[in-house]
Amino acid sequence: MVETKPVIFLIVGPTASGKTAVAIRAAKALDAEIISADSISVYRGMDIGSAKPTADEMEGVPHHLIDCAEIDDTSFNVAEYRRLAADKIREIRSRSKNVIIAGGTGLYVNSLVYPLNFSAAEPDFDRRRELEGIEAAESGALHRMLEAIDSASAARLHANDTKRIIRAIEVYERTGETLTSHGGDFANTRGEEIEFEPIIAGINMDRALLYRRIETRVDRMMEEGLLDEVDAILAKGYDPSLPALQGLGYKQLIMYRRGEISLDEAVELIKRDTRRFAKRQISWFKRDKRIRWFYADELGDRLADAVTEYFMTESNKEQKNVQ
Repeated sequence: MVETKPVIFLIVGPTASGKTAVAIRAAKALDAEIISADSISVYRGMDIGSAKPTADEMEGVPHHLIDCAEIDDTSFNVAEYRRLAADKIREIRSRSKNVIIAGGTGLYVNSLVYPLNFSAAEPDFDRRRELEGIEAAESGALHRMLEAIDSASAARLHANDTKRIIRAIEVYERTGETLTSHGGDFANTRGEEIEFEPIIAGINMDRALLYRRIETRVDRMMEEGLLDEVDAILAKGYDPSLPALQGLGYKQLIMYRRGEISLDEAVELIKRDTRRFAKRQISWFKRDKRIRWFYADELGDRLADAVTEYFMTESNKEQKNVQ
């Protein structure tokens, strides 16, 4: 008998594509529990802006890695996510249940489906502050610096994405190799071998439809009280510069509360930045050829059933491999 790795199911894709609803329906059909792969949902008190499913929306399906960190917990990173997620996967499977990873944070997803080496470039906070000073003195300087050492990463990252640009420079300076050679954002073939066999479904749709869904979703978040949520966070004294508060919706509304832009401008910025984020997510996931794509606008009400059937078919293939 040939040994095989435990199978995990993943549902990925751009924001507002309907991943959560599909995951819940699939989980009910597959006797599975869901692990979130969303970098904002991990924070307590950031509910509306992260589109966390409510208890009613979960329909009794257990969800994990939601509300597992405080907003000012700056130590929570992709390595910590990977550790917690792997522990939870093992615990769920020990109860003879399936696991569905659902979310659009590419780094979190990659941490479970690619070999990783997190020790290759430990953070250098002094150097980060130095680089931040360079960017503050001359906007775009870091992007030009990255272009000179890793043109592929520079092409992938927006010039204003200072955090990831700094990380890419840091990886090069600490390891002598580019982030691209590491597989892009921490993945590399020399790292620790993955212990699970991933079966990945991607949710996508016509770009114009996706953008309309994003705009409708932002309007709904505002109606549900996103500004009140931001006010409650600020009232607790959290530093607006915290990484958690750079998330979509929070950053722009904090700008409004600071008097830098009007409320209408903030809402339009959220919509614009979310559209751009969705485009980057699609580009990110399209690189993984293991992903089977399902188009919501083509499948309609059959979307969740199609994804579930795919998971079952591929899982049965894996089971046959061990016989």
